[in-house]
Amino acid sequence: MDPSALTREEMIAVIEGRGAARRVPVLLHCWTSAEAFGAREAQARALLGRYPNDAQMIPFNLPDVYKAPPDAPEYRWVNYDDPNPGRKSGLDEQGAIDDWSRLDGILANFPDPAYSGALPADPPPPDGRYRIGHWWYCLFERHWQLRGMTRALTDYYTAPEAVHRLFRALTDFYLGLIERGRSELGLDAIFTSDDLGTQTSLFFSKEIFDEFYKPYYREIFNRVHELGMHFWLHACGCIKPILPDLVELGLDVIHPIQKYTMAERAIAEQFGRDICIWAGFDVQRIIPYGTAEDVRREVRFLMDTYWRPEGRFMITAGNGITGDCPLASLTALFEESFRYGQEKGRGRLV
Repeated sequence: MDPSALTREEMIAVIEGRGAARRVPVLLHCWTSAEAFGAREAQARALLGRYPNDAQMIPFNLPDVYKAPPDAPEYRWVNYDDPNPGRKSGLDEQGAIDDWSRLDGILANFPDPAYSGALPADPPPPDGRYRIGHWWYCLFERHWQLRGMTRALTDYYTAPEAVHRLFRALTDFYLGLIERGRSELGLDAIFTSDDLGTQTSLFFSKEIFDEFYKPYYREIFNRVHELGMHFWLHACGCIKPILPDLVELGLDVIHPIQKYTMAERAIAEQFGRDICIWAGFDVQRIIPYGTAEDVRREVRFLMDTYWRPEGRFMITAGNGITGDCPLASLTALFEESFRYGQEKGRGRLV
């Protein structure tokens, strides 16, 4: 088995549908933290060390909700301290903006993407691999983080103007980061997240997506492409109703096509030629509860389903692999992804 990482050029060709690489691109390190394995951390770290990650992942430093760095007091999402420190509530219901009357002050003091600390102080130098800059939470996830899930899902009907004002400010902030990522870090791609789907459907109607999300995504994707980069989006849940829109908007890479929410073969048949699918191995059932052979079988299923000689397919985990995962299963995931991925790569000229 070839243990070397794929080159930047190989990755670009796969993403753009210009040909499969010598093996399927594997980016399992992105979703695997050795620290999560507790007493087994050393074994997990050794496993990660045996296999390459086919891209460099470079995190941006996005603002905290309430806490600002000492040298940039306005580099936070809201312009006030937490009014309820120590409260106990679900992450999706904390909501810093309890009333839209606060929005004028928030926008007047919105964080500046030019802040020096927004980019890593000591980024890794280019090493021949594809370079991805990433942050978590784009529009929907940032909306519910700041408003709380219940308020966010009613805002589209009760406060549409406020939502657009917030999304306009967020988009401008992200555009500034994206431009710096290209000029200062030499990035090939931007990767962020918006979990737009539940296990069975979108969080909101297609009409809501069209009105509140599509225009801002279009602007972000277009700017990324103008700068010569790709845009990668993580979107858990059933997002099939908007996959045609994401293709139309020019999204380059979609992750994870979550298992049990959509039919993989149908997705591959309908969209596999138009968008690069970064298939996410199931972390809800198979990796924590299946056997090592179940894991290997699923890796082969994903590759047989999505692989095509023109590229447009990569593999990873569907989300963060938790510490309850048996090490034998994690080992099987890495081994089979590289072994069978290389076997598929041998057929790239077929």
